[in-house]
Amino acid sequence: MQRESITIRFPSDLLAQAKSLKGGTESFNDLVVQALDQEVRRRQAFAAHKRIQMRRQTVLKRTGVQTDSAELVRELRVEDDPSA
Repeated sequence: MQRESITIRFPSDLLAQAKSLKGGTESFNDLVVQALDQEVRRRQAFAAHKRIQMRRQTVLKRTGVQTDSAELVRELRVEDDPSA
């Protein structure tokens, strides 16, 4: 993975807490990269969730509430089962 250097300004108290909590062999850079990676993934998942909710609303407006299909599926299984 290609890396790029940037300058980030952290609040002093947050920086002190982060440095005190990082693992002994873990670099501060690794800690920040991992935290940013997790946050990016969280935001991507949240965006996908929002898109799914919007799609559900679109389908609901177009088709209305669908009836429960469990009974229909049971009937189809009984018809397909010759031993029934």
